[in-house]
Amino acid sequence: MSRERVYRTRAIVLKRREQGEADRVITVFTPNTGKRTFMARGVRKSASRKAGHLEPFTHTALMLAKGKTWDIITAAETVTSFRILREDLDLAAHAYYFSELIDVFTQEQDSHPELFNLLLQSLEWLETCPNPTILARWYELRLLRLVGFQPQLFACVECGDEIEPVTNYFSFEQGGVLCPRHGEGVRGAEHIAVGTLKVLRYLHSQPYNAVAQLQLSPGRIRQMEKVLAGHIRYVLDRRHKTPQFIHSLQD
Repeated sequence: MSRERVYRTRAIVLKRREQGEADRVITVFTPNTGKRTFMARGVRKSASRKAGHLEPFTHTALMLAKGKTWDIITAAETVTSFRILREDLDLAAHAYYFSELIDVFTQEQDSHPELFNLLLQSLEWLETCPNPTILARWYELRLLRLVGFQPQLFACVECGDEIEPVTNYFSFEQGGVLCPRHGEGVRGAEHIAVGTLKVLRYLHSQPYNAVAQLQLSPGRIRQMEKVLAGHIRYVLDRRHKTPQFIHSLQD
C-alpha cells in the first residue's frame, strides 16, 4: 500500500452504525479535518482488535487507508477511554449529548480545532465534575459561540439597548433577550427571570473552572435548560432525543 494512501489522525468517536455482517460505519471528530465518516471492517468479529478502541466518545488514535466511499480504519489505539463515563448512566447520557451536539452542528470535513478541544476537555471534566448539569449548560453556550449561533444575552435584540436587571423576555425566533418594551405581548417571547439571565451571562463569559462550583436551585436550573434547549431546537429545527433521556434519569 503506497504511503500516499495511508495517514494517521486522532479522533473522538461521535457515533456508529452497523454495516453488513461484521463492519461498522464510524463517525468521528478530528482536530484538523473536523467530522469524518470512516469504515471499520470486521470490527464486530470476536477476534477484532479494533472494537474496544472505537467505542462512542473514546479519544483514539487512528491509522487509515484512503477508500472510494469511506476511508478505512486499519488500526486504532485508545488515547483516553473515559471508562468512568461508561460506568455511570447519567454521565454516559451527558457524554452522548455532548457528542450529538457536535455532530448536528458540523458538516463533514469542516475543520474546527476549537470544537475538538471543547469536546475533549468537556469529556475530561465530566468524569470529575460536581454537577454535570452546570457543565452541560456551559458546554451548550460555548459550542453555540464557536459555531456562530450564540444567543444575545446582553442587549435587546430589537432595539440594541443594554438589558436592565428587571424581568425581561427571551425570543427563540429572534435569538436572544428582549427588553420589556419590545418583549411584552410578542408572540413566542417568554419571561426570563433576572437571576436566570444573570447566571446565563456568567456561564457565557467565564471559563469552566470558574463556574464548576456554582450552586443553583432546581427552578433556576430548569429555566436555564428550557431557554437553551428552546434556542438550540429553533436553530436546528429539530428536537434531540438525548436530553429527553437525561430528563428521564432525573425524574
